[in-house]
Amino acid sequence: MASTSGFAGIVLAGGAGSRLGGRDKPAIRLAGRSLLDRTLEAASEAESLVVVGPRRPTTRPVRWTREQPEGSGPVAALSAGLAALPSVASLVAVLAADHPWLSRDTLRRLLEACRAVPDSGGAMLVDPGDRPQWLVGVWWVEPLRGAVPARPQNVALRDVLNRLRPLRVPAAPGEASDVDTPQDLRRALREMR
Repeated sequence: MASTSGFAGIVLAGGAGSRLGGRDKPAIRLAGRSLLDRTLEAASEAESLVVVGPRRPTTRPVRWTREQPEGSGPVAALSAGLAALPSVASLVAVLAADHPWLSRDTLRRLLEACRAVPDSGGAMLVDPGDRPQWLVGVWWVEPLRGAVPARPQNVALRDVLNRLRPLRVPAAPGEASDVDTPQDLRRALREMR
């Protein structure tokens, strides 16, 4: 396994959950565990974990922060998460809190890809259709900081991260699936039984 020295995690756990009728997505429970806790478990090898969003109960210790103003988008949330990272972090997983099949192995593969090509900006998961999963990636911290604009509110995340020319790591079956819609939630509830 790749060393996790200097590895941190940022979990974006805000958002309005509008496609799920305003439900608090990170708090949704599948097989007895919240989506947020499932994500934190996948990132459990990180030396520190920052969650950007409203405070919720978690099974792991995390540092909480919020984007300013609240609700101003994922790049603003990423900026807040980066500001809360310890100075020793050289690699950071940036994850949405709604990928129930994310695992430690997913992050190990992304870490290994980054370390194998240290002049890359990072590595992100791509689904079977080769579509980028912008919120399942591991990034070198300094280039990532440099890519985030001074005014990150309401900026498109793909525009920011695409500048880093990330490595593309193929997802294992189901690994890139998230919970955005009622159909996604029904499928996840059915498969997690």
